[in-house]
Amino acid sequence: MSEPRPALWPWLPKPLEAALAQLNSHAVLLHGPEGVGQFEFALALARSWLCEARPMGQGFAPACGRCASCHLIDAGSHPDLMVVLPEALQASLGWQSSAEDGEASEKSGGKTKKLSQEIKVDAIRAVVQFSQHTASRGRAKVVLVHPAERMNLIASNTLLKTLEEPPGQVRFVLSGAALDQLLPTVRSRCQAWRLPMPTPDVAAEWLQTQLDGLSLADARVLLDAAGGQPLTARDRHQLGLDARYWPQIPKDLLNGAATALTQWPLTLVVETLQKVCHDLACVAAGAAPRYFPAASLPAAPDLNLLTTWAQELRKTSRHAEHPWNQNLKVEALLVQARAVMRPRPSRGNPTA
Repeated sequence: MSEPRPALWPWLPKPLEAALAQLNSHAVLLHGPEGVGQFEFALALARSWLCEARPMGQGFAPACGRCASCHLIDAGSHPDLMVVLPEALQASLGWQSSAEDGEASEKSGGKTKKLSQEIKVDAIRAVVQFSQHTASRGRAKVVLVHPAERMNLIASNTLLKTLEEPPGQVRFVLSGAALDQLLPTVRSRCQAWRLPMPTPDVAAEWLQTQLDGLSLADARVLLDAAGGQPLTARDRHQLGLDARYWPQIPKDLLNGAATALTQWPLTLVVETLQKVCHDLACVAAGAAPRYFPAASLPAAPDLNLLTTWAQELRKTSRHAEHPWNQNLKVEALLVQARAVMRPRPSRGNPTA
């Protein structure tokens, strides 16, 4: 079903030890920024709770990686672990079964099925049923839901009763980045744990090892472009983001020369424009930019214009997966960016 799991990222072992020492609830809500290894951390928690290297009742430590339980999790076949993911994430995170692989071609007369971005109620009903069974290996049962904010309203409500009164020795770890999108009643039934950001030095050194031929300076640029999130930086580079080109983007947008963006996926184009808009708004408000070097940014336009632009980009982002004509949509976005960023004549000099 799955390939061997990657080793825990270098910034996660210490937070994992702290979490295992302090988390005592049957339900944990793991939250923090995207792109720092939330799923890997949540899975490491589950592995540690199920690890059989220590006798029961002697606390928890990071999983040994050698016992039968750890090997079963590596193989994706532990009978007491249920991992719940949206269909769209299953393959990329290595939790797609062979049965699911065949479903896409079975529906709609052999046409490819669009994978859902939501966690639907049927998956949570399976969780409720799973939690009611006795642990097969006698230790505990663990349910991992990621990202928890992808549960639709019906799914969230279905989970509430089991979260409030879990049967037996079942434990839950809900992982997510957007806590405001979770029902307050779900949040209130969990012990919250915030996953910290890695330090820039650790993250940049790791990123350099992941991308062949990348200098440490370029790794830092990619890391800044991703808001300090190393996994996001790695993924964006693989989508086409070039560290040497990144600082040129704001002025290229202003000058109508950002043609390189037409080769990027639409989701990455929209995300990049949102970051340009964010940093220009920071400059307009007298704050430091977050994603681009300050020297790479042109003069900031009016803050009201930037606010309107940000709203338009949010609307586009919500529909970025729509089957647009890629070239036309990107060109329209670039024209919009230039129109917002170009200098306006001052009120005292209408002919300027």
